[in-house]
Amino acid sequence: MISALVVRFKSPQPRKREDSENYYLCIDEKHERQRLGSLDSEATVDLSIVVPAYNEEERLPVLLNDIRDYVNRRREGDSGFSYELIIMDDGSKDKTSDVAMEFARMHGIRELKAVKHVINRGKGGAVTQGMLCAQGRYLIFCDADGATRFSDIDALLEKAKESERNGLAIAIGSRNNQALSDTVVERSHIRAFLQWGFHTYVTILGVRGVRDTQCGFKLFSREAARRVFPKMHVERFIFDIEILLLARYQGIPVVEVPVNWHEVAGSKMSIVRDSIQMALDLLAVRLNYMLGNWSASDNQ
Repeated sequence: MISALVVRFKSPQPRKREDSENYYLCIDEKHERQRLGSLDSEATVDLSIVVPAYNEEERLPVLLNDIRDYVNRRREGDSGFSYELIIMDDGSKDKTSDVAMEFARMHGIRELKAVKHVINRGKGGAVTQGMLCAQGRYLIFCDADGATRFSDIDALLEKAKESERNGLAIAIGSRNNQALSDTVVERSHIRAFLQWGFHTYVTILGVRGVRDTQCGFKLFSREAARRVFPKMHVERFIFDIEILLLARYQGIPVVEVPVNWHEVAGSKMSIVRDSIQMALDLLAVRLNYMLGNWSASDNQ
């Protein structure tokens, strides 16, 4: 009875895109507003960087500077390196999109694309929509707060290429493996306790083998992204778990990589309310796959 209620009332129902959400803004002089691409097409750049952002006008510039520094260093050793930076403004009420576009104009970054959602979807929905239009051979999403050092992407790329099978690979940043490396993780005791409790709950529900499911720094080969994101249902915080479930069901290699991470003030998450919401959402996700309501093999 409880399971039926959870599935009925807690199963996510992603909405279709509004017409305006099929376009992005950039600083192209001739066509500032352009139509988004598709994950189904062939890759046109080396790397796609997807940034979900909701009311991030204050924190976003830190990440944008970090990415710009990384790209400049990368191009010093590889002048042909190409990328796109997709800012998914998830219905912000502040000037998130304006800040992104002003940064692009200030630094001449034609690779920056700003997409504005009419209505807030949630972090998972913003990531999924960004991935579905990405053009990279490899694709990464990262949090707008700049909590993870972006240059750690090199370690994710290295491990993804090492573990890749038949074009399939996922490398995820981890805040739990710092003892194995020289990475640094700084977080509050309450956040550490909640992460431990959440990991325990995830393990009980059968999602095993990954110590840190929630770090917002995950990289995909293009084929892996094609196998995962068209099938996504979850649009809020628990979407990382569905990614890992879909990867497991389809035999996609997943490797955890230690990353440098520090807690940043200004989180949109309510510790009590969202923790309860995440627990219920996770139960709904697990039940839907167990009962066959959702399938990793169907095109959805």
